[in-house]
Amino acid sequence: MIKAIFWDMDGTMVDTEPQWGIATYELSEAMGRRLTPELRELTVGSSLPRTMRICAEHAGITLTEQNYERYRANMFARVHELFDTSLVPNPGVTEILTELKALSVPMLVTTNTERELATRSVAAVGDQFFIDSIAGDEVPSPKPAPDMYLEAARRVGVDPAECLVFEDSFNGMTGAVAAGCRVIGLHPEDVEPPAGVVPLRELHGSNSFVGVTAEKLIQWYHEVEPATVI
Repeated sequence: MIKAIFWDMDGTMVDTEPQWGIATYELSEAMGRRLTPELRELTVGSSLPRTMRICAEHAGITLTEQNYERYRANMFARVHELFDTSLVPNPGVTEILTELKALSVPMLVTTNTERELATRSVAAVGDQFFIDSIAGDEVPSPKPAPDMYLEAARRVGVDPAECLVFEDSFNGMTGAVAAGCRVIGLHPEDVEPPAGVVPLRELHGSNSFVGVTAEKLIQWYHEVEPATVI
């Protein structure tokens, strides 16, 4: 049986990346210079402080305590507004979570999104499926650091090597690999994942959870090797 599963939120269980993309581009414009698509890609799956640093460096401005809080508040208000338009689980997610819950598989949400927004996203998927969740502002260093995954493993009392992680961003996959977890990636085909990540499309033929069953997941759990921590 699977010892534990850690689920990324944005882009993995709910499709919030379009909303984050809109808000991030608007943030960079408010700072004075719109991000390039390449720089925007660096913010996918990143923490808000890192996203703000990337935008500020690109615009050539310095973030002070005062303007940081102003930009942060405006960003959160905009994301809340965008989330209110549509925030639903990706196809197949509810079905596989329901099966795994029935098997009593311990599951946590591990997201770089700060708690203020993460609570809304977890509720959209279903709080009942998870024994806990960890947000980006609740660990010393968010993804791509391994802290979040190490803390999740500690909370379930399982070695990281026995934990399965689903991630779609390079930052998230990097953190999960660094923690020594078994990692399945939902990354785009043009993104080269860190060594040790097994793409979902190689296991399932697509990046969708439609048709994924608990039986398949248990099989993948035993096929996917834990990442080697150097």
